[in-house]
Amino acid sequence: MIITKDNIAELAWDKMDGLIPCLVQHSITGTMQMQGYMDKAALQKTLETGNVTFFSRSKQRLWTKGEESGNVLELKQISADCDLDAILVLAIPHGPTCHKGTDTCWPDANTPDLSFIAQLEQVIASRKGADAESSYTASLYASGIKRIAQKVGEEGVETALAATVGDLEELKKESADLLYHLIVLLQASGLSLNDAVEILKQRHK
Repeated sequence: MIITKDNIAELAWDKMDGLIPCLVQHSITGTMQMQGYMDKAALQKTLETGNVTFFSRSKQRLWTKGEESGNVLELKQISADCDLDAILVLAIPHGPTCHKGTDTCWPDANTPDLSFIAQLEQVIASRKGADAESSYTASLYASGIKRIAQKVGEEGVETALAATVGDLEELKKESADLLYHLIVLLQASGLSLNDAVEILKQRHK
Protein backbone atom coordinates (compact mmCIF):
# COMPACT_ATOMS: atom_id res chain seq x y z
CA MET A 1 0.00 0.00 0.00
CA ILE A 2 1.31 3.44 -0.95
CA ILE A 3 1.07 5.61 2.15
CA THR A 4 -0.58 9.03 1.94
CA LYS A 5 -1.88 11.50 4.50
CA ASP A 6 -5.33 9.92 4.06
CA ASN A 7 -4.48 6.33 4.96
CA ILE A 8 -1.96 6.65 7.81
CA ALA A 9 -4.52 5.33 10.28
CA GLU A 10 -4.78 2.04 8.36
CA LEU A 11 -1.29 0.96 9.47
CA ALA A 12 -1.00 -1.59 12.30
CA TRP A 13 -0.16 0.97 14.99
CA ASP A 14 -1.77 -0.95 17.85
CA LYS A 15 -0.05 -4.19 16.90
CA MET A 16 3.33 -2.42 16.84
CA ASP A 17 2.79 -0.40 20.05
CA GLY A 18 2.78 2.84 18.08
CA LEU A 19 6.23 2.43 16.47
CA ILE A 20 6.62 0.86 13.04
CA PRO A 21 10.05 -0.16 11.68
CA CYS A 22 11.09 1.77 8.59
CA LEU A 23 13.69 0.77 6.01
CA VAL A 24 15.08 3.48 3.73
CA GLN A 25 16.12 2.50 0.21
CA HIS A 26 17.94 4.71 -2.33
CA SER A 27 15.31 5.39 -4.98
CA ILE A 28 17.85 5.33 -7.82
CA THR A 29 20.50 2.75 -6.94
CA GLY A 30 18.26 0.48 -4.87
CA THR A 31 20.80 0.23 -2.05
CA MET A 32 19.52 0.02 1.52
CA GLN A 33 20.46 3.18 3.39
CA MET A 34 19.32 2.83 6.99
CA GLN A 35 16.64 1.57 9.35
CA GLY A 36 14.66 3.52 11.93
CA TYR A 37 11.20 3.75 13.50
CA MET A 38 8.22 5.97 12.81
CA ASP A 39 5.22 6.89 14.88
CA LYS A 40 2.19 8.62 13.40
CA ALA A 41 3.67 12.08 13.96
CA ALA A 42 6.96 11.18 12.27
CA LEU A 43 5.13 9.74 9.29
CA GLN A 44 2.91 12.80 9.00
CA LYS A 45 5.89 15.15 9.19
CA THR A 46 7.74 13.10 6.55
CA LEU A 47 4.81 13.42 4.16
CA GLU A 48 4.33 17.12 4.91
CA THR A 49 7.97 18.24 4.62
CA GLY A 50 9.39 15.77 2.10
CA ASN A 51 12.32 15.05 4.41
CA VAL A 52 12.36 11.63 6.08
CA THR A 53 11.65 11.93 9.80
CA PHE A 54 11.80 9.22 12.47
CA PHE A 55 10.89 8.81 16.11
CA SER A 56 14.23 8.57 17.91
CA ARG A 57 14.01 6.02 20.72
CA SER A 58 17.22 7.35 22.27
CA LYS A 59 16.17 11.02 22.12
CA GLN A 60 12.49 10.22 22.73
CA ARG A 61 11.40 12.78 20.15
CA LEU A 62 10.91 13.29 16.43
CA TRP A 63 14.19 13.37 14.56
CA THR A 64 14.55 14.48 10.95
CA LYS A 65 17.50 12.79 9.27
CA GLY A 66 20.12 15.46 8.60
CA GLU A 67 18.70 18.07 10.97
CA GLU A 68 22.23 18.64 12.29
CA SER A 69 24.50 17.33 9.53
CA GLY A 70 22.45 18.57 6.59
CA ASN A 71 22.51 15.05 5.10
CA VAL A 72 18.77 14.84 4.59
CA LEU A 73 16.82 12.05 2.95
CA GLU A 74 14.58 13.52 0.24
CA LEU A 75 11.33 11.56 0.17
CA LYS A 76 10.20 9.96 -3.07
CA GLN A 77 7.67 7.36 -1.93
CA ILE A 78 6.46 5.55 1.19
CA SER A 79 4.77 2.18 1.16
CA ALA A 80 3.65 -0.39 3.72
CA ASP A 81 4.10 -4.15 3.54
CA CYS A 82 1.28 -6.68 3.21
CA ASP A 83 0.67 -6.79 6.99
CA LEU A 84 0.80 -3.00 7.31
CA ASP A 85 3.38 -3.32 10.10
CA ALA A 86 6.56 -2.27 8.25
CA ILE A 87 7.39 0.74 6.10
CA LEU A 88 9.63 1.06 3.06
CA VAL A 89 10.80 4.56 2.16
CA LEU A 90 12.30 5.39 -1.22
CA ALA A 91 14.47 8.48 -0.91
CA ILE A 92 17.36 10.43 -2.42
CA PRO A 93 20.20 10.86 0.10
CA HIS A 94 21.89 14.24 0.18
CA GLY A 95 25.25 13.31 1.62
CA PRO A 96 26.25 10.22 3.63
CA THR A 97 23.34 8.50 5.33
CA CYS A 98 25.16 6.78 8.20
CA HIS A 99 26.24 8.79 11.25
CA LYS A 100 29.67 7.19 10.81
CA GLY A 101 30.12 9.02 7.52
CA THR A 102 29.44 6.14 5.13
CA ASP A 103 26.88 6.26 2.33
CA THR A 104 24.87 3.47 3.96
CA CYS A 105 24.56 1.85 7.36
CA TRP A 106 25.54 -1.43 5.66
CA PRO A 107 28.86 -0.38 4.03
CA ASP A 108 30.24 -3.94 4.00
CA ALA A 109 27.21 -5.52 2.36
CA ASN A 110 27.41 -6.54 -1.27
CA THR A 111 25.05 -4.52 -3.42
CA PRO A 112 23.31 -5.96 -6.50
CA ASP A 113 25.60 -5.69 -9.52
CA LEU A 114 23.07 -3.76 -11.57
CA SER A 115 22.83 -1.06 -8.90
CA PHE A 116 26.42 -0.16 -9.81
CA ILE A 117 25.11 1.16 -13.12
CA ALA A 118 22.99 3.70 -11.27
CA GLN A 119 25.96 4.65 -9.08
CA LEU A 120 28.14 5.02 -12.18
CA GLU A 121 25.53 7.22 -13.82
CA GLN A 122 25.61 9.54 -10.80
CA VAL A 123 29.40 9.79 -11.03
CA ILE A 124 29.20 10.48 -14.77
CA ALA A 125 26.57 13.16 -14.19
CA SER A 126 28.81 14.82 -11.59
CA ARG A 127 31.48 15.39 -14.23
CA LYS A 128 29.30 17.86 -16.15
CA GLY A 129 30.94 21.24 -16.21
CA ALA A 130 34.20 19.91 -14.78
CA ASP A 131 37.59 20.87 -16.23
CA ALA A 132 38.11 18.91 -19.42
CA GLU A 133 41.61 18.06 -18.19
CA SER A 134 40.31 16.53 -14.97
CA SER A 135 38.85 13.31 -16.43
CA TYR A 136 38.00 11.50 -19.64
CA THR A 137 34.31 11.95 -18.92
CA ALA A 138 34.71 15.72 -18.52
CA SER A 139 36.63 15.85 -21.79
CA LEU A 140 33.78 14.02 -23.53
CA TYR A 141 31.24 16.53 -22.27
CA ALA A 142 33.51 19.33 -23.48
CA SER A 143 33.73 17.76 -26.95
CA GLY A 144 29.97 18.13 -27.50
CA ILE A 145 27.00 15.94 -28.42
CA LYS A 146 28.22 15.19 -31.94
CA ARG A 147 31.53 13.71 -30.76
CA ILE A 148 29.86 11.74 -27.94
CA ALA A 149 27.30 10.33 -30.38
CA GLN A 150 30.15 9.36 -32.71
CA LYS A 151 31.80 7.46 -29.85
CA VAL A 152 28.56 5.59 -29.18
CA GLY A 153 28.41 4.61 -32.84
CA GLU A 154 32.02 3.44 -32.83
CA GLU A 155 31.55 1.38 -29.67
CA GLY A 156 28.33 -0.09 -31.05
CA VAL A 157 30.11 -1.29 -34.18
CA GLU A 158 32.99 -2.73 -32.15
CA THR A 159 30.53 -4.52 -29.87
CA ALA A 160 28.74 -6.03 -32.85
CA LEU A 161 32.01 -7.12 -34.46
CA ALA A 162 33.16 -8.82 -31.25
CA ALA A 163 29.89 -10.76 -31.13
CA THR A 164 30.14 -11.66 -34.82
CA VAL A 165 33.56 -13.27 -34.44
CA GLY A 166 32.59 -14.97 -31.18
CA ASP A 167 35.21 -13.18 -29.04
CA LEU A 168 33.32 -13.22 -25.75
CA GLU A 169 36.00 -11.47 -23.71
CA GLU A 170 36.16 -8.65 -26.23
CA LEU A 171 32.36 -8.57 -26.36
CA LYS A 172 32.22 -7.96 -22.60
CA LYS A 173 34.78 -5.15 -22.82
CA GLU A 174 33.17 -3.47 -25.82
CA SER A 175 29.72 -3.78 -24.20
CA ALA A 176 31.07 -1.98 -21.13
CA ASP A 177 32.52 0.77 -23.35
CA LEU A 178 29.22 1.08 -25.22
CA LEU A 179 27.16 1.31 -22.03
CA TYR A 180 29.48 3.92 -20.54
CA HIS A 181 29.41 6.15 -23.62
CA LEU A 182 25.63 5.73 -23.92
CA ILE A 183 25.21 7.01 -20.36
CA VAL A 184 27.41 10.01 -21.18
CA LEU A 185 25.34 10.71 -24.32
CA LEU A 186 22.06 10.54 -22.40
CA GLN A 187 23.39 12.83 -19.67
CA ALA A 188 24.75 15.30 -22.22
CA SER A 189 21.28 15.34 -23.81
CA GLY A 190 19.57 16.06 -20.50
CA LEU A 191 18.29 12.49 -20.16
CA SER A 192 19.12 9.47 -18.02
CA LEU A 193 19.04 5.70 -18.21
CA ASN A 194 15.76 5.86 -16.31
CA ASP A 195 14.17 7.56 -19.32
CA ALA A 196 15.10 4.56 -21.46
CA VAL A 197 13.96 2.16 -18.73
CA GLU A 198 10.56 3.86 -18.63
CA ILE A 199 10.15 3.18 -22.35
CA LEU A 200 11.05 -0.48 -21.78
CA LYS A 201 8.52 -0.70 -18.94
CA GLN A 202 5.80 0.77 -21.13
CA ARG A 203 6.60 -1.70 -23.90
CA HIS A 204 6.63 -4.58 -21.42
CA LYS A 205 3.06 -3.73 -20.39
